[in-house]
Amino acid sequence: MTRPRTDSPATDFAVALLDEFVRLGVRDIVLSPGSRSQALALAAAEFERVGLVRLRVRVDERVAAFLALGIAAESDRPAIVITTSGTAVANLHPAVLEAHHAGVPLIVISADRPESLRGIGSNQTTEQPGIFGGAVQHSWDVGAPTGDTGETDAAAQLARDAVAAAHGPVHLNLAFAEPLSAAFALEPPIEEPASTLPEPGPSADPLRLQPEEGTVVVAGAEAGERAEEVARELGAPLFAEVVSGAHFGPNLVVAYRELLRTEGFGDRVRRVIVFGHPTLSREVPALIERADVETIVVRSEGAEDYNPGHRAAFADAVIVEGSELASRAWFGPWVSASRALIAPIDTAPDVTADAGAHVKSELAAVRALVTRRALVEAVWRATWPHDRLVLGASRLIREADRVVTGKRVRVHANRGLAGIDGTVSTGIGIALASQSDASGTTRVLLGDLALFHDVGALLFGLGEVRPRIQVIVGNDNGGTIFDSLEVASAANDAFDRVLLTPQQASIEQLATAYGWDYVRVDTRGALDQAFTACAGPTIVEVPLSRL
Repeated sequence: MTRPRTDSPATDFAVALLDEFVRLGVRDIVLSPGSRSQALALAAAEFERVGLVRLRVRVDERVAAFLALGIAAESDRPAIVITTSGTAVANLHPAVLEAHHAGVPLIVISADRPESLRGIGSNQTTEQPGIFGGAVQHSWDVGAPTGDTGETDAAAQLARDAVAAAHGPVHLNLAFAEPLSAAFALEPPIEEPASTLPEPGPSADPLRLQPEEGTVVVAGAEAGERAEEVARELGAPLFAEVVSGAHFGPNLVVAYRELLRTEGFGDRVRRVIVFGHPTLSREVPALIERADVETIVVRSEGAEDYNPGHRAAFADAVIVEGSELASRAWFGPWVSASRALIAPIDTAPDVTADAGAHVKSELAAVRALVTRRALVEAVWRATWPHDRLVLGASRLIREADRVVTGKRVRVHANRGLAGIDGTVSTGIGIALASQSDASGTTRVLLGDLALFHDVGALLFGLGEVRPRIQVIVGNDNGGTIFDSLEVASAANDAFDRVLLTPQQASIEQLATAYGWDYVRVDTRGALDQAFTACAGPTIVEVPLSRL
């Protein structure tokens, strides 16, 4: 592309920077408005006009950052988030931390005052260089462009450096001086530029494994399908969390928690192969910490290696040799026992009953209140490979991990730090990325507090794309996950106020205020109908009991 020259060095630099990002294959930009960042914002809008990028605009920087996080997590390529100076940059920190711990490629670009305006009490000016500390892979503090020869080439090099370092989040802090922008226009490209994003190279010297009785494979968040392959090749039981990307296959053991506590199962484990970041059980870290268990952790993109008890050995990749020796003798009993443990808990209708009693029992089942298990199983039944499922940090993700059967669907969750922050924003980003060239519905299953914490994500500005997304709220009126704490046995008004934190906001009225469709599901009979494909943003509220 021929870069226009304007009367604003800020604009020339911004155009050269985005031009190189596009050439490298970066296609998604999320920004929040601001004066100091106007050159970047207007350049991004022009790049979108000629079809080179997909631009999303959000007024809340925290929402914008988690939206970009969701786009990057789904697309497996870097996404850019752009902000102005001051507190705007600080609002990105939660998403930067999540990207850091989960290994999500996020490119943060913040505008700043030039050096002459720093440290003198200038408006909206704070210490932005290094603001994210060790949570970014690399950071650059770039002085304000002045129009000197070579600045646009330096901008292009900065883009190349940022993409090369973006194995997690990176931060470009760009100073801009007046004139902060100038008008310009781009010619539409003849054809879309080919992506030159670097492909991951082969792992050096992978660890070679032999099938051995006593081996299990654990797949945590973002483990990927390789975990399922290794379990099959080893003839090993597969403990794949529902967010692992490996929760399927003949070796899957859903009820791994119970079996790890059962004689003849957990006590026979001698070797554990770990993929991803397990976070949904206490039994897995307890197993790894046992002195009689060898643990091999296959490294992933996250900031920290998973290593409970500081006893694990590490490998960048594993190869199974002698897979033809694997048999069902070791994993078969695990799978059979698991299937028995997660069998449906509802009582089957009495086929010997008279017709009237049978009808009454059927009506009672349809009219029964929704349980957490019924909710997660209904959402799981409704979700297929062309859909996406996002699970918030709540009791519901743990319930799903305990009971849902194997299915090869893509499931996301912010498990890097396992917080409730930004869940709706992340889900919308995943929906936008997955639906850009494909069909399907994105379902976000979360608790009521996670919705209220990220309620600003429900706001779509005029002209913004509204994806097919269902935000499914299991509303048990507070953080009932804290009821599992030891102190909860003596729960009182103080416990409820500072931990349960019940709220009275109307979810239906919030949906109306933000222009979302709203559905309420009070009985089991209405569950499946509620989760059919939607035409646009919809909130489905499902009341749940505290117990």
